[in-house]
Amino acid sequence: MLGRHDAGGGQCAILLHLPRAQAVSIAGGLEPRRIAQSDFFLWRGPAGLAPAHYRVHWRDPGGTHAREDPYSFAPEIDAGSLASFGQGAHHSAWDMLGALPRVRDGVAGVRFAVWAPHAERVSVVGPFCQWDGRQYPLSARGSSGVFELFVPGLAAGELYKFEIRHRDSGALALKADPYARAAELRPATASRVTAGTPFTWRDADWLAARAARNWLHAPMSIYEVHAGSWRRHANGGYYNWRELADTLVPYVKDLGYTHLELLPITEHPLDASWGYQATGYFAPTSRHGTPEDLRHFIDACHGAGLGVLLDWVPGHFPRDAHALARFDGAPLYEYADPRRGEHRDWGTLVFDYERHEVRSFLLSSACYWLGEFHFDGLRVDAVASMLYLDYSRKDDFLPNRHGGNQNLEAIAFLRELNSIVHARFPGAVVIAEESTDWPMVSRPVGGGGLGFSMKWNMGWMHDTLAYFGRDPLYRSHHHRQLTFAMMYAYTENFVLPLSHDEVVHLKRSLLGRMPGDAWQRFANLRLLYLYMWTLPGKKLLFMGGEFGQEGEWDFARELPWALAAEPGHAGLVQLVRDLNRVYTGQASLHRHEFEPQGFEWLECDDAASSILAFIRRNGAEYVIVALNFTPVPRHGLRIGLPQAGRFREVLNSDSAFYGGSNLGNPAPLASSPVPHRGREHSIAITLPPLGGVILTPVAS
Repeated sequence: MLGRHDAGGGQCAILLHLPRAQAVSIAGGLEPRRIAQSDFFLWRGPAGLAPAHYRVHWRDPGGTHAREDPYSFAPEIDAGSLASFGQGAHHSAWDMLGALPRVRDGVAGVRFAVWAPHAERVSVVGPFCQWDGRQYPLSARGSSGVFELFVPGLAAGELYKFEIRHRDSGALALKADPYARAAELRPATASRVTAGTPFTWRDADWLAARAARNWLHAPMSIYEVHAGSWRRHANGGYYNWRELADTLVPYVKDLGYTHLELLPITEHPLDASWGYQATGYFAPTSRHGTPEDLRHFIDACHGAGLGVLLDWVPGHFPRDAHALARFDGAPLYEYADPRRGEHRDWGTLVFDYERHEVRSFLLSSACYWLGEFHFDGLRVDAVASMLYLDYSRKDDFLPNRHGGNQNLEAIAFLRELNSIVHARFPGAVVIAEESTDWPMVSRPVGGGGLGFSMKWNMGWMHDTLAYFGRDPLYRSHHHRQLTFAMMYAYTENFVLPLSHDEVVHLKRSLLGRMPGDAWQRFANLRLLYLYMWTLPGKKLLFMGGEFGQEGEWDFARELPWALAAEPGHAGLVQLVRDLNRVYTGQASLHRHEFEPQGFEWLECDDAASSILAFIRRNGAEYVIVALNFTPVPRHGLRIGLPQAGRFREVLNSDSAFYGGSNLGNPAPLASSPVPHRGREHSIAITLPPLGGVILTPVAS
């Protein structure tokens, strides 16, 4: 309706809508006339007098103004893109929706577009129009539910929101842009236009190597980080991404990790959610700088040989009034029925995976972080809550069409997500936080699996922490908690996680969970790390665990770094560094983490002594791991061998370097033709109290 239109007979008409305007003119001497007592102004005349684009001048109580008429620019989004979006098949929708700076016919401005199918009107508002929704209503794109408008004169840095009027109730809502690429620093909630300037990446060699890398058989040791509390400035302020590139990256590299995993850094209003209640699925949080700063950080990680994983949350979103909840005045991104649309435990809403446009939104978000920011993979949060319709609901749930409790649309979405990621981003991984016995989570979609690369082993984590939390006097009665994980170790591609969730909510820190006096607590934690790093499965440890944080993690302040230099704590740091060195350097410890030929028990049923011993193997190469879960030294402990030979100790968790008592096997050990546990040869070793050793064959 607005803008320039052909009126026939060589005539054209220009219709303007300018609330509060007192006088209006169009550059070139055209004088539109007010229509009755409305805020509409009309000019009609020979088409040759009115150019395709023209500048409008007007005066109102606020002063004089001028702008290129945004309604002289035709809608730009093509029908094919709208159709693909509506079919759930648009996987780069950030190039279609949101706020995109561009130049059209020589005029610079910003194209705004948003999906709001229940809206009667959508306007873009901001300081540029005094937040007046009458100034810039968007054009509806047929039945697609998409509205768009090119606004000349705006540029990167502008704040904006969408004012949405519901078509039935007439209620107005002021919403942040779901596709915004940046936002204001909380507690402010406006979206921010970002520049389309391309970033100069320097990680082409990294990406090429990643594509060629066989991650199944490569080491993966992950340092999990909450960027807002790893370090803080003296005034309590956050480090920005460039500062983290200068400090966090060399720190993690020095410790020998292969990957960083960031807790969610998508925009979120509530610090206490740790990022898990996201409102900006395409916007890095402004707490740590600009999107370009984040790109710089990831580029620095790749330059240092570190992969970067993003904790990504497609399972739920918060109810904040400015965000996705009832976005256009009705349930849109969430299921309409609260029996599916609400997470009661978390006070959040569940994405409607049945809706094609919601799938386009989520799949585009995943591809955005992997493509535009070069993340090396996603850790998908709370997968169990997505798979089960009765998750935390008991009997009050809406069954699927077959009467079951499986969310069929979410299952299809996860399979599509994994298929797309693995096809479009060679070498990238997708890791599921999935806490149930759902089958084949990390098996290919073509074989009936969900298609994830890996899955967190929550069962191992719970059993292991329960065991280590017991007084050693009673551990013999719970020996199976140590060995049970190997009964199912190859049913999935497992990550062994000691994550942020295990050091909050009165669970105590890892060191705080350990029983005994101070010496025993440190020894227990060193033993736990040796057990974890030598067992099959990729490794994940939350920040602060590397130096044995005493108290629980507090998201509101930095880690207690002074501890890291104290005896005991410094020893833990050195142990983690050496464990990563041995794990990444010894192929027998990582080559077959997901395959049974890489592991063999030597001692698994000595519950009375609380002893474990096993072989980690890569073909003919192998190491022997022996662990003592009591404070009693074991002298002359006999262990069967796969073959005769000499062996040396390459790591001992009780070493004085780590704060231990330095009991072990300093000289090479020679085997004897003494049968033990069905093996023809064996060795007698010393196992330190609450400690373990790694032995390797010595070439004769």
